[in-house]
Amino acid sequence: DEIARKNIRIGDTVIIRKAGDIIPEVVRPLENLRTGREQQFQMPNTCPVCDSLVSRKDGEAATRCTNRQCFAQIMEQLEHFVDRDGFDIDGLGPQILDQLMAAELIKDPADLFALTAGDLATLERFAETSANNLVAAIDASKHVKLDRFLYALGIRHVGATTANDLAQHFGSIEAVQSATLEQLNDVYGIGSVVAESVSAWLQNPAHQHLLTKLQKNGVEIVIPERNPQTLLGKTLVVTGTLDHYSRDEAEATIRARGGRASGSVSKTTDYLVAGDNAGSKLDKAQKLGVTILTEADFSQLISMKV
Repeated sequence: DEIARKNIRIGDTVIIRKAGDIIPEVVRPLENLRTGREQQFQMPNTCPVCDSLVSRKDGEAATRCTNRQCFAQIMEQLEHFVDRDGFDIDGLGPQILDQLMAAELIKDPADLFALTAGDLATLERFAETSANNLVAAIDASKHVKLDRFLYALGIRHVGATTANDLAQHFGSIEAVQSATLEQLNDVYGIGSVVAESVSAWLQNPAHQHLLTKLQKNGVEIVIPERNPQTLLGKTLVVTGTLDHYSRDEAEATIRARGGRASGSVSKTTDYLVAGDNAGSKLDKAQKLGVTILTEADFSQLISMKV
């Protein structure tokens, strides 16, 4: 829609700006530099990978392939499953996943936990040591926290923050699975769209089979320890370098205490945690009157009792 609205064509020279001082945005094309060879973009009617029909739901921007068994969709699902906010399996990147899929060693995320070093030895450039290391990394990831497990499933609209909200509210995968739509709507921070997405995902027989298969293949979900919800209802942004937390660790701590970890500063931001070299986010927070926290302030805030 934006391509059509701005009349941007393939081959154009365009003006770029940093939206919000960060994200590159195409402002407009330079029509006076057109040569006549530029082409208008048309959204394809079929998936470029599996040739299935594509669809676009009313009110949504995305056009999606309708084939749930599309190789590209399964690959994206697998990459999401193993990334750092999910099972965080060391050494299992897109290239290896592609090899595993091409060799038909895996068809879904649950198959990862049935792999052996012997299976991997059949793949190109896989020595015995690297095969053993990857199997060990997969085995080590079998004990996973509930919020990471929920995130890894790839439920639409469920990112790391929402997965944490669900984990903190329900406490077990069984409670999430048995939750009614009304109970999902009652979770702090979750609206009707997310609740309906979670409910629809859990009711899908294929997804129920995946959950059963994951547990059958040795995945054990760690029940989260209930942290004091000292940041419930608060939105925090972390910027700069902290001495005692990585960015991921700080944001995970925020979510574990009921807060929302955002990547950008806005009028709805309650606190900005500013480390060294805070940059433009600090400037914007100061202009908006957002409360600025040092790392020491942040540590004190999260250690408070409700």
